[in-house]
Amino acid sequence: MKSFKYITAALVLYLLCPFVILGQSSNDVFRAAGSPHNPKVKISFNKYYTAEGLAALGKKIADAYPNLVKRQSIGKSTEGRDIWMLAITDYSVGDADRKPAFYVDGNIHSNEIQGGEICIYTAWYLTESFADVEYIREMLKDRTFYIVPTINPDARNHYMKEANTPHSPRAGLIALDDDSDGLFDEDGFDDLDGDGSITTMRRKNPNGNMIIDPRDPRRMIQIGPDDVVTAQRYEFLGSEGLDNDGDGRVNEDRPGYYDPNRDWGWKWQPDYIQRGAYKYPFSAPETRAVADFVLKHPNIAGAQSFHNSGGMILRGPGAQEDVATYNRADVRIYDAIGKKGEEILPGYRYLTVYKDLYSVFGGELDWFYGSRGIYTFTNEIFTAFAYYKKANGGRDQVYKANKDLLLGDGFTNWKKYDHPTYGEIEIGGFQKNVGRATPGFLLEEEAHRNMVFTFYHAYHMPHLSVSDIKEKSLGGGLREITAVIKNDRLMPTHASQDLKYKIERPDYISLSGGKVVAGMIVNNEDFNVTTEQKVNPEKIRVNNIPGNSVVKVRWIVKGGGKLTVTIDSAKGGLIRKSL
Repeated sequence: MKSFKYITAALVLYLLCPFVILGQSSNDVFRAAGSPHNPKVKISFNKYYTAEGLAALGKKIADAYPNLVKRQSIGKSTEGRDIWMLAITDYSVGDADRKPAFYVDGNIHSNEIQGGEICIYTAWYLTESFADVEYIREMLKDRTFYIVPTINPDARNHYMKEANTPHSPRAGLIALDDDSDGLFDEDGFDDLDGDGSITTMRRKNPNGNMIIDPRDPRRMIQIGPDDVVTAQRYEFLGSEGLDNDGDGRVNEDRPGYYDPNRDWGWKWQPDYIQRGAYKYPFSAPETRAVADFVLKHPNIAGAQSFHNSGGMILRGPGAQEDVATYNRADVRIYDAIGKKGEEILPGYRYLTVYKDLYSVFGGELDWFYGSRGIYTFTNEIFTAFAYYKKANGGRDQVYKANKDLLLGDGFTNWKKYDHPTYGEIEIGGFQKNVGRATPGFLLEEEAHRNMVFTFYHAYHMPHLSVSDIKEKSLGGGLREITAVIKNDRLMPTHASQDLKYKIERPDYISLSGGKVVAGMIVNNEDFNVTTEQKVNPEKIRVNNIPGNSVVKVRWIVKGGGKLTVTIDSAKGGLIRKSL
């Protein structure tokens, strides 16, 4: 009876004072620099969320901050899931779709999951820090972020909920008959030990070329040509699996391989040239949804996609055949941002896809830049450097970190299994959440560092202003008005690729409030060298406003009146200043 009273009292306390049970008040917390102090939306960033989990978190952020976030579906996935986008800016200032915009997405590949959490972290940080961090307030005053946490929600869920290796399924879930036997996915992986991951099969074999590492019984090491071996020899049999279709082979017909990062309409090649390509560019609904959104938003000036792994900051071109696309002036901008990224992201390397990795045709990175003139990076998230903050020790370091830092979590110890084809074997090895996926205790740091790299990129999108307006009387009721248009950031309003193919319209600098009789671009103010625009002189057409530079325009105006200069740039925004 006494214990019942205690239980009743505890229940009453829980109902009346939930804050005592569920968490601390803000008075009980000392603020850590660089993190929101008392967030409205409480999210744990030491775990991964399914597609539905990411969608729910995005909705919570949008509901908590309606003046900063608009949430919309930009399309449907192959299986009919919404592809959610969060448009984040200070909606009390200006037109969100006219501000220079930065696009971010993650999880184009099913097993490359960190991008989803980095995107949600970015949305969460922007909204929760808006009231306290001036940098964020200034950023959202004249910038818009379009954030799509996962553009491949079906495959994300498949990777998380089904038994897979760390490397499968890499891409989309469109069924393909990889071995042309008329059957689909009939002999894929099988989770023989039921641990939720596809690990490895090994078998004792007196002629095998592997032995158990005497220093670490979890590891197998290869026998060298001069080694004298007295220990038990083994052979690897590949990933867990059965001969489901009775053809004498195991795991030979895995889930069909379609790669959404080979589906974009720039230098696209068919599957027999570029492995993973599908029917034609944008033949999958996921990539088509993103492309349609980008085409409708010419204000996007910078972009970032998140993959894994290897700790890399990648720029195009994806293939050597496309080297000429990347003009020297634009490469200088890429270099400046990429090298800053190496400082922000210790252990990451700034690289070029085709030169430092392999050739990619039809990649998202190249479509954004080549087709739309948008400066774009792909970050390959996580490197083993993160474990000990020193040079990557490869597979050895992963084993060491699993023991020292993960305390063995994520490794299935070897166990016997009676295989119907191979007989007595052993199953074990790293589970699917080790190797490519960032461990939980490092995930928030990874998210924060990658987020601030995107902020640095977004900061250097065009930032235009009418820095000076000069008026000079010419007599006879005429006035000369000279405006100095300043871009004080790294990126121009038109990338070299944009200028070359005239992807986006020119910038327009207009004068209103008076009768304009002549308009011109000032090429050299000291020597009064100008280029007159005789048609519609009140609206000067400017092909580009370079980064960290100025453009000067001039009008001859008849009569008095209050004059206003307007800059109208697709990627630079809409800015007005009155004389």
